[in-house]
Amino acid sequence: MSGRGWLAWLHRRPLAAFLLLGLSFLLFGAATVNLALLLQLNLKLWLDVGWQAAMDGALRQLGELLLSGYAAMAAYIVFKCCERVLVERLTRCDDDKRK
Repeated sequence: MSGRGWLAWLHRRPLAAFLLLGLSFLLFGAATVNLALLLQLNLKLWLDVGWQAAMDGALRQLGELLLSGYAAMAAYIVFKCCERVLVERLTRCDDDKRK
């Protein structure tokens, strides 16, 4: 399904858009809080131990943290798309009543 097709599907199903909005909000929030904490600890380990940290798995963990960051960004994009759909739907109803 293309991006526009997905948005059209959300326009036709406002309840699904609202539920997806809430889910993506929770996923984004949980991922970013966890990501910030783990990234801070990972960088502290690198500064304290140096290259030995990479050999002990910190490099792999850093890669996983970067992937988690992209997953959080994807959740944010889903959140913004659902928000747009719901705002357009709510404001369109107000515009139709004025005419």
